[in-house]
Amino acid sequence: MDKIEWIAPCHFGLESVLKREIEQLGYEIAQVEDGRVTFRGGLEAVCRANIFLRTAERVLMKVGSFQARTFDELFERTKELPWEDYIPRDGKFWVAKAASVKSKLFSPSDIQSIMKKAMVERLRAKYGIKWFEETGASYPVRVFLMKDTVTVGLDTTGVSLHKRGYRPVAGKAPIAENLAAALIMLTPWRKDRILVDPFCGSGTFPIEAAMIAANIAPGMNRSFTAETWANIIAKKAWYEAVNEAADLIDDDIETDIQGYDADGSVLRAARRNAEEAGVGHLIHFQQREVKDLSHPKKYGFIITNPPYGERLEEKEALPKLYKEFGEAFKKLDSWSAYMITSYEEAERYFGRKADKNRKIYNGMLRTYFYQFQGPKPPRKSAK
Repeated sequence: MDKIEWIAPCHFGLESVLKREIEQLGYEIAQVEDGRVTFRGGLEAVCRANIFLRTAERVLMKVGSFQARTFDELFERTKELPWEDYIPRDGKFWVAKAASVKSKLFSPSDIQSIMKKAMVERLRAKYGIKWFEETGASYPVRVFLMKDTVTVGLDTTGVSLHKRGYRPVAGKAPIAENLAAALIMLTPWRKDRILVDPFCGSGTFPIEAAMIAANIAPGMNRSFTAETWANIIAKKAWYEAVNEAADLIDDDIETDIQGYDADGSVLRAARRNAEEAGVGHLIHFQQREVKDLSHPKKYGFIITNPPYGERLEEKEALPKLYKEFGEAFKKLDSWSAYMITSYEEAERYFGRKADKNRKIYNGMLRTYFYQFQGPKPPRKSAK
């Protein structure tokens, strides 16, 4: 298992950010598709990818891919895959999720059931047993069907990578941690620049920015399904990846990262979350209405997830809220603003057409990442 193919799903529209992250880890990109990036690496790649990737949903170990237009084909081709190379005699295995796009086979429950039967039949023959105790480690399988091509992977992650472990308390309509990180990484913001989130809620944007600034790997303080796969990867590889991440942390830095919200109770949660993430000392949280948004310095960044108004009574308040946000931003000379929202009238009430916008799916919700770009700061002259 020198070079294995690993599959990292992500939010639709953010594949380029994930691709860049994977390349920075030193791995070769095999394929970029809608909502996922496939890359090649050794066994250590599963540890490093799970611990270091900020923008992925999870990491899958690719078992194989094939064409299937009928359930008979699906059964036979699944049965041909070398499951015994991955799943030991006592392993617990099931098809955790099946997704189908533009394929003749489209029923997730039928796909899951047929593939499990095929796996059982293969492993029964290989191990010479009729009954599987399934008392050992878990080997969940995930499958994608795209235009009748079936791609099969073992889920090495378990609970999605957006669960960093620092946010047990979330406000209303929280943004996923990996989505927040990806949006920050889409902007030119760097750790020596000002960042303000005027609708910070439970603190996700400021916390993710502070973790990027301090080089804190997002998966350092959580566990992964593949940690128990002793038949595939040694525990030592996981310890080495965690030690690598610990050595890279630099939280003895000065930052200007601020989170504002009108709701004092969610700010208390945001402060707790920031402490839990180890970045409480790098963020200033303050109770403040968006109309009072201000900062004395130039060339700052606003990166935010304002209310979308998914409920009718909230929707009525949105014109005033976005108008106040736009008017406050006008006073911030030379600043840039980036906001993700599904609110169709965002630009109209903000009072300015975005320089760029990017369509991003937040789950099943279509949103836009509006980018209002300010001027670049002057270059610092060399002494």
